[in-house]
Amino acid sequence: MNKKEILKLAKGFRGRAKNCIRIARERVEKALQYSYRDRRNKKRDMRSLWIQRINAGTRQHGVNYGNFMHGLMKENIQLNRKVLSEISMHEPYSFKALVDISRNAFPGNKNVVLPTRKADVSINV
Repeated sequence: MNKKEILKLAKGFRGRAKNCIRIARERVEKALQYSYRDRRNKKRDMRSLWIQRINAGTRQHGVNYGNFMHGLMKENIQLNRKVLSEISMHEPYSFKALVDISRNAFPGNKNVVLPTRKADVSINV
């Protein structure tokens, strides 16, 4: 890259990294390495977030994530994790129907006891 392109990419950097070509070249090169790496990490982070959301939704109905996904696979329901997480957040009744389908498809889901809600305990002092 020539000097003009490097300084254009270094716009917004702090100190001499924005106007001294030698330092700017190093900082821009490192920034491009970070952006390459983090484009892959972003995909990983989003998948992890979707799995956490699905797991939270399934545990409300007494099923864990692994058994839920296995039940969906056995029923040949091909919804990806992104769609499942959106359904679990915005359409709880539809998600409950999916959990019920998964529970019936996989015997490991039937022995799970639904979580009990704690009664409100008031303490008078």
